[in-house]
Amino acid sequence: MDKVAVVILNWNGLKMLEKYLRTVVDLSAAQAKIYVADNASSDGSVAFLKEHFPEVGLIMLDRNWGFAEGYNKALAQVEAELFVLLNSDVEVTPQWLTPLITFMDAHPEVAACQPKLRAINHKQAFEYAGAAGGFIDKWGYPFCRGRVFDDVEDDNGQYDTPTEVLWATGACLMIRAEAYRSCGGLDGRFFAHCEEIDMCWRIRLMGQKIYCIPDSCVYHLGGGTLPKGNPRKTFLNFRNNLTMLYKNLPDDELHAVMRIRWCLDYLAAFQTLLLNRNWGDCKAIFQARKAFRRWKHEFDADRTSIQKNRKIKRVPERAPFSIVWQYYFRKKKTFSLLFPDHQRHTS
Repeated sequence: MDKVAVVILNWNGLKMLEKYLRTVVDLSAAQAKIYVADNASSDGSVAFLKEHFPEVGLIMLDRNWGFAEGYNKALAQVEAELFVLLNSDVEVTPQWLTPLITFMDAHPEVAACQPKLRAINHKQAFEYAGAAGGFIDKWGYPFCRGRVFDDVEDDNGQYDTPTEVLWATGACLMIRAEAYRSCGGLDGRFFAHCEEIDMCWRIRLMGQKIYCIPDSCVYHLGGGTLPKGNPRKTFLNFRNNLTMLYKNLPDDELHAVMRIRWCLDYLAAFQTLLLNRNWGDCKAIFQARKAFRRWKHEFDADRTSIQKNRKIKRVPERAPFSIVWQYYFRKKKTFSLLFPDHQRHTS
């Protein structure tokens, strides 16, 4: 069994593989087995891999299972102590795996971690999808050290301490195979978006920890499959976020949070229409709420199991305030302003 398996999920991402895979292989192969799991691509990705990267393990999936179920099916075929879920549009750096492996070896109570993510197109800035580790607010809205809503900070070393977080980004996520399997993996019904937050939240409720290890740094392009502003992405984000809340919130908070989210979601829908003139996103939010109402009871068994087996009632990385209020009304647009006593989030 390998110590580390780096698994890249691909669906019609030939251009990304051509651009970034060589660096991944050259800078990772000494410490990990590299795999590409292909979601039935039709763009020549498989032929390219067979010709140019015969040393890379190729996992062939029979159709496009999406990010979540695609990884579930791929990782079921991989034997390793540590999995790394790596997006195909990530540029790794020399020795990027070393701090992650070292930290995980020294901290058996930690189930998963991520490196610091910077943006490929602006390398001094954090990257939107994960920055220096993820949190959620009282109502379920995600934010990061280094990114709150659309405000992305430059990386000036302000978040260079290893820190416990609620969620690690799916763009580059190291997780113990045992933890992945014991929590049930990613929820394949999500297809894509919010699936890593949901999984990490479930892991935290089981009493295990998630960290960002900023001694490791990678660069992420982002938006390769569904770019920001795509109504399909908006739909998935809202539907899946509501589903994640339904599964993981404690009983005494569920109804109150869902009532507030009803108000906030429709406020967001009208804001996109009236201020941004974006009918596509507005419609997507309405459709997401309708889809959530239609399918939420499919998750009743998941919710019952999570609530029964939770070891932590409320995770401390879920902020006790509204990020909407803090950002738009109190003008606190960075993590440091939200948490001036930052050391209580570090160790």
